[in-house]
Amino acid sequence: MTAVGILGGTFDPIHHGHLRLALEMAAALELAAVRLLPLHAPPHREPPIAPPELRLRMILAAIEGQETLLADDREIKRQGISYTVDTLAELRREHAEVPLCLILGMDAFLSLPTWRHWERIIGLAHIAVAHRLNTAPLPSAALHAFLHRHRTGDPKDLHRTRAGRVYFAVIPVLEISASGIRKRIAAGGNVHFLLPEPVLQLIHRYGLYRTASSL
Repeated sequence: MTAVGILGGTFDPIHHGHLRLALEMAAALELAAVRLLPLHAPPHREPPIAPPELRLRMILAAIEGQETLLADDREIKRQGISYTVDTLAELRREHAEVPLCLILGMDAFLSLPTWRHWERIIGLAHIAVAHRLNTAPLPSAALHAFLHRHRTGDPKDLHRTRAGRVYFAVIPVLEISASGIRKRIAAGGNVHFLLPEPVLQLIHRYGLYRTASSL
């Protein structure tokens, strides 16, 4: 069965870096689709500036007409702190036999041991780590042991079983950050072509990120 990708984040706002990451990983791993999950509130950082419902609207505007990318609002509906392990457990109950691939950037992967019940995640989904050519992970001792048990060099392994493998995909990565976009908007700068035009229209309509408190 073809695997489905899971890409979570604050998406405050969603931008072309997020979207290209999702599409590049979908192509590299031959995923059936990638679900974009805006979290309600992060466990290890300040809450997002834009309210959850508006961040979801920005995602829907960004992916309109793109069949590979899907918006998933379960963390927003669940409210409270968003924990990846809870979301994957819920997805696993709904899709018992579908291979799931949690998509992470390298920084997120290296911080994995700080996540809630992080070692349970690999029993619920594969982990697909996006990184650039000529970069290599520098894992902690815990992650090193984790990789020894679960790493694969064959992306087809992500389709053969429903969970349990870690794969590193070398893909182009756009150096765009949501914080950088917010900073430019607060300074009155130009953010065209950093994010989809329909997303920028929503930002202007609701007056998002215009003050220093948005940084």
